[in-house]
Amino acid sequence: YNSGHMFEAASAHYWATGKRNFLDIALKNADLLVKVFGDTANYEVPGHQIVETGLIKLYQITGSKDYLSLSKKFLDLRGDNRNRAIRGPYSQDHQPVTQQDEVVGHAVRAVYLYAGMTDIAALYNDPAYQHAIHRLWENMVHKKMYITGGLGARHSGEAFGENYELPNLTAYSETCSAIGGVYWNERMFRLTGEAKYFDVLERMLYNAVISGISLQGTEFFYPNPLESDGKYAFNQGTLTRSAWFDCSCCPTNLIRFIPFIPNLIYATQGNNVYINLFMSNRSNITLPAGDIIIEQQTGYPWNGNVNIHIVSTNVKTRYSLSIRIPSWLQNQVAPGDLYTYTNEPGESYKVLLNGAAVTGNLNNGYMEITGKWKAGDRIELQFPMKVRTVKANPNVKENTGKFAIERGPLVYCMEEIDNPASFSMSPELSSVEVDWQQNLLGGVNVIRAKSDGNEHLLIPYYAWSNRGEGKMKVFFPVNSEL
Repeated sequence: YNSGHMFEAASAHYWATGKRNFLDIALKNADLLVKVFGDTANYEVPGHQIVETGLIKLYQITGSKDYLSLSKKFLDLRGDNRNRAIRGPYSQDHQPVTQQDEVVGHAVRAVYLYAGMTDIAALYNDPAYQHAIHRLWENMVHKKMYITGGLGARHSGEAFGENYELPNLTAYSETCSAIGGVYWNERMFRLTGEAKYFDVLERMLYNAVISGISLQGTEFFYPNPLESDGKYAFNQGTLTRSAWFDCSCCPTNLIRFIPFIPNLIYATQGNNVYINLFMSNRSNITLPAGDIIIEQQTGYPWNGNVNIHIVSTNVKTRYSLSIRIPSWLQNQVAPGDLYTYTNEPGESYKVLLNGAAVTGNLNNGYMEITGKWKAGDRIELQFPMKVRTVKANPNVKENTGKFAIERGPLVYCMEEIDNPASFSMSPELSSVEVDWQQNLLGGVNVIRAKSDGNEHLLIPYYAWSNRGEGKMKVFFPVNSEL
């Protein structure tokens, strides 16, 4: 585990700086692992996965197939009890990985494992690995993912529960598992080119990941529950974020993850540019046919207006910009039927190229615009953000008679500080207002919802517990007490 994180860090340092000082240290350690574990008579596998993806990154830098082979060996040996005692479901060591079809055990270990499996599926073009990761992803997203994108239902074992076991008050939903979920979904996109993986990734990013860090950036959640009763000290003995933990994986994981976010905005395949996330940025993108500088200006996720500008390009041939149209704009909370919108969708989205409307069918969730692009070309995205009410699948017994509220990619919650009387209301809201509050929680859109004559104020889930301890809910009971 420690070696794996070192390989990840050394690779990032090398790609960012071009310097080999850290990389060379990591390669010495990787060579030691190859010497000890690469031998065919050694059948041990890692207890906590991440060395698999770390070895693959070293392979991508050096071209050494020893690292790639060892990564695959660590995966191939899981669930094989012929030469060792297996660790069981907690460590995803109960079956060969290509036979697994349900996400089980320690959630962080699991998503790191599945990320490594996806790398192997791509690099080896291995059908058995490809079938397995698709089965596992569908099980997770269709039956075991929180509306926030959080992963892991149980404090005991920091683990996934049974299908549809998604408690709110005692949810574990570790910050690290959401980060690992982002890494896995990004790999699934690169393998398939399908937007649904970034739909899930975006949900994780804007909710389950960034809720793990305070607005000041100095305190952290280990678990990220969807409810607080103001009594249950869910965060390793506290009711709110802590400055540190005996096991520091979540704070340090956030610190390594946040600088990685810009890498998620764009992707390329040949001369095709994918625009996956909507964030103000200016990026230099290199294609086989030449270079492009693209700029985005947007207030996303507070509003759905995105302006994309080709600043400069020396590409002379036709190429495509493929723009992800989020699933929430297509009346789908997430793939599968775990969550469903219960009110009517808003206006349709619009895509404009140099002021003219662009229409056409989506390809794997993307609006693909092909042409000979020139400096000054502009794309305008108009993504209406209606407040939506959401219900969970009836098999999620915890949420019977409850509903949630979201807007765009953001899940909303109620806190006791804003709603001292009650969290209960009817999903048939008599009025809804979205109100920008510059001086609240670093600047947020709040939702003012009226129901049964009462007004409730909702804030983005990620920002909860930044004003002291207190009660909170994501799923609201219909006409019952707080």
